[in-house]
Amino acid sequence: MVSVKPGARLKSTVCDTEVMVVRGSGEIDLRCGGSALTESGGSAGGTPSEDFAAGSLIGKRYVDTEANIELLCIRGGAGSLSLGEVKLSVKRAEALPSSD
Repeated sequence: MVSVKPGARLKSTVCDTEVMVVRGSGEIDLRCGGSALTESGGSAGGTPSEDFAAGSLIGKRYVDTEANIELLCIRGGAGSLSLGEVKLSVKRAEALPSSD
């Protein structure tokens, strides 16, 4: 688990993925490629777990099902982002109201 707060930058230890915390704080089990995210990162020489190897996309926001945590991907990589064993999903853009 890593202690996070908005604005914190976290790095994967198994791929090139790097994220910034937009929403959420406290001790949270954030992972990328099945391995824990860290503030310092590590050697990206490992490989993501097969279950968490769908990749992460630069510029996309990732949220959990309750939207308690929101991450902005600032460097994409081969690993999928997850909260524990639950994969995070890409946040959908909200439709703007029409101005007729």
